[in-house]
Amino acid sequence: MEPNHAIESLQALAQETRLTAFRLLVEAGPRGVAAGEIARTLGIAPSSLSFHLSHLVHAGLVASRRAGRQVIYAAEFDAMERLMAYLTENCCRGAEGCGPLVPRIAAGPPIVEDRAS
Repeated sequence: MEPNHAIESLQALAQETRLTAFRLLVEAGPRGVAAGEIARTLGIAPSSLSFHLSHLVHAGLVASRRAGRQVIYAAEFDAMERLMAYLTENCCRGAEGCGPLVPRIAAGPPIVEDRAS
């Protein structure tokens, strides 16, 4: 991933409504969610939703498809994984404890020695 594309993706997510919509789409999985349902769930007007979703689509984080009269939006999981990989590779650069999050979560919290003893 190029730095400019990472910046564009992060800018698209750096707004509460867009971040909330993206999280909703990630939770929905590949089947996606109809635009009307997203608007109802978030409690915003369809025109406002369209504005926010267009930012996510432009950044490549969300895709849309027609299903009859509805527009279905779905998270682009490959794009999300590329962004996460970019951040891990380019922002951590060997920092201790930085890297894939899933193995660290599975390992549990770090053990802290009690220095008072």
